[in-house]
Amino acid sequence: MTAHDEDSGAPLCLVTGATGYIGGRLVPELLAAGHRVRCLARSPGRLRDHPWAGRAEVVRGDVTDAASVAEAMQGVDVAYYLVHALGTGDGFEATDRRAARIFGERARAAGVRRVVYLGGLTPAYVPERELSPHLRSRAEVGRILLASGVPTTVLRAAVVIGSGSASFEMLRYLTERLPVMVTPSWVRTRIQPVAVRDVLRALVGSARMPADVNRAFDIGGPDVLTYRDMMVRYAAVAELPRRLILPVPMLSPGLSSHWVGLVTPVPASIARPLTESLRHEVVCREHDIARYVPDPPGHPVGFDEAVRLALQRVRDAQVTTRWSSASLPGAPSDPLPTDPDWAGGSLYTDHRELTVDASREALWRVIEGIGGENGWYSFPLAWAVRGGLDRLAGGVGLRRGRRDAARLRVGDSLDFWRVEEIEPGRLLRLRAEMRLPGLAWLEMYAEPDGDGRARYRQRALFHPHGLLGQAYWWGVSPFHAVVFGGMARNIVRAAEARSPAPTAPVA
Repeated sequence: MTAHDEDSGAPLCLVTGATGYIGGRLVPELLAAGHRVRCLARSPGRLRDHPWAGRAEVVRGDVTDAASVAEAMQGVDVAYYLVHALGTGDGFEATDRRAARIFGERARAAGVRRVVYLGGLTPAYVPERELSPHLRSRAEVGRILLASGVPTTVLRAAVVIGSGSASFEMLRYLTERLPVMVTPSWVRTRIQPVAVRDVLRALVGSARMPADVNRAFDIGGPDVLTYRDMMVRYAAVAELPRRLILPVPMLSPGLSSHWVGLVTPVPASIARPLTESLRHEVVCREHDIARYVPDPPGHPVGFDEAVRLALQRVRDAQVTTRWSSASLPGAPSDPLPTDPDWAGGSLYTDHRELTVDASREALWRVIEGIGGENGWYSFPLAWAVRGGLDRLAGGVGLRRGRRDAARLRVGDSLDFWRVEEIEPGRLLRLRAEMRLPGLAWLEMYAEPDGDGRARYRQRALFHPHGLLGQAYWWGVSPFHAVVFGGMARNIVRAAEARSPAPTAPVA
């Protein structure tokens, strides 16, 4: 049984762009509001790791393919249009235009009750032909859907503040990596950013608008800021030193996008249209959306609080393979498996993996016994020096040792580490408590490898804090082969010494 069949009385919402930043976060909000959800995706497999995957129907299709759109629209009450061709090349305006027409036509033919579209906030005083191609296309898509014959809600937002949003990630990397910035003149442009939570609230609420509403609404937060203001306030929330920002007039949008590409991992195909759009002032002219989607207490969320929420995942210290698969998301600010690799800030890793000619149990005894009198299985002088430097800097050093020589539990201190997570027999995760310009973890896994043998996996992870954190990682990385490589090899040897090599099964 699919999610479509479970409760035929609830409204059915079609969400396009569910593998994108907004769409992936909208689906669980719609489900929580009592809607049924169907997702239209070119690659349905990309959605299988979302925690809501078993509660939403997923169909294969593309908004430029009329047949697949028509099929996906069957039985739909509200259709969300959350796709655009940004980053696909110079022809993205034509692609957006064609897709919007198909979507509107098929929605009308299927008897869809409402279309909801998230577009871009545009300045009132600039003729549409003079807008950046990105904003011009978003405005055109809105007009096409409003003229489709289906009651349509167009929500127009400027910079969306949330981890994973391309605009926010650009702001994050520029601020964190450059304590002194020679910037384009667009840093003086006034912008009204909006928290992703408020965007999602408006999207969900739009599903229940009266049938006679067919118009665009501006949505924004309570703060009107320049891009420079946003960088300064981001630095303050992230507890970075104050940034020195020096605007210069000669950086064109094209040069700006190359500059952003050098400093940040945001792809140039996305950075360029975003930087081109920043030359326009984008400030809300009305707040009429509140007539249909009332502001609850505490909303809209202010810029500083939105940044704090976007950074919360790092401060909660939840780490697995990368920020965008850190744990099952429970809030709009949480990462999703479909977020791009460059979302969520920098996370550097040193990964080691070795086969062990010993049992998994023997390997786990070595892992759980690490630290204290047993040491760290590599280059003792390096660990002693690091502990001494930490003491000089006011840190805990290596003097704490461990509570029990053989057993660990969550919360135990372990030299200058703290046990953050332990899965007996499988995983030990330690969080660094030494003085560092960032957050660091060390993970050690004991896993089966067949024929009674084990496999040892080890990861050191570091989330840098500002430019000093970046410099720290690259400064110590040449020593990782000795310290972490030696640790992995010696842990394996110790496990093999404790357990005889397994014998091969008799044929």
